[in-house]
Amino acid sequence: MLRITSLNVNGIRSAYRKGLADWLQVQKPDIVCLQEIKIQDADLTDELRHPDGYVGHFHHAEKKGYSGVGLYLRQAADAVAIGMDCPEFDAEGRILRADWPGFSVISAYLPSGSSGDERQAAKYRFLDHYENWLDGLMQEHQGSGREFVICGDWNIAHHEIDLKNWKGNLKNSGFLPEERAWMTQLFDKRGWVDVYRRLHPDTEGEAYTWWSNRGQAWAKNVGWRIDYHIATPGIAARATAAAVYKDERFSDHAPLTIDYDMASGDYVQPA
Repeated sequence: MLRITSLNVNGIRSAYRKGLADWLQVQKPDIVCLQEIKIQDADLTDELRHPDGYVGHFHHAEKKGYSGVGLYLRQAADAVAIGMDCPEFDAEGRILRADWPGFSVISAYLPSGSSGDERQAAKYRFLDHYENWLDGLMQEHQGSGREFVICGDWNIAHHEIDLKNWKGNLKNSGFLPEERAWMTQLFDKRGWVDVYRRLHPDTEGEAYTWWSNRGQAWAKNVGWRIDYHIATPGIAARATAAAVYKDERFSDHAPLTIDYDMASGDYVQPA
């Protein structure tokens, strides 16, 4: 099995103080996709850069204490690339890709628009560019057979079952009709697969991956499912198990882990 975990850490140093390193040694994911690392390269300690058994790669935001994505890999990649050829958002550290023969994993952190109209407009600009970039990946898949798994915080809940208080959020960023429609066409017209929903089409509360720090959202499980594995159809069909880990809290998000059947030796062999 190839085990891939996605987690918005809301500050990598904070997540480590809450026990993330120990959890990785127990769960042993082969690939870890991190978002919102909120750290600069010069501030990475050896432990943060390369935890035991992993090689780390990072795409930092230019702004200190903001955004940024990372990858922890048990098996070294053939190539690692940052960004999506979009200066505005590449400066925010939102895309990191690792390649092996015939297989790629991407850690992605999509913008939130919850702080106001200006950031919501930026989110829509990101989605326009991201859509074209994803089309390029799908063309690469169709042309060469390369499979992609894109993990991360997409800051959009797709359907009503993806958040507890959907009626109260119909006019809020993250559940706007335009955002949800964008997700729908991604799956229905562009061929991408929501891997968790392929395995668990009807799961509600257990599927949530983010909880507001306001009120008692965590205690009452008033959550949102905004963290995803989005994949090309071939590797999506190899997914065998998916779980959201909630026994410990490393962040306001929970780790989403999916196992893929790679026993045939295709793509990449886990270490």
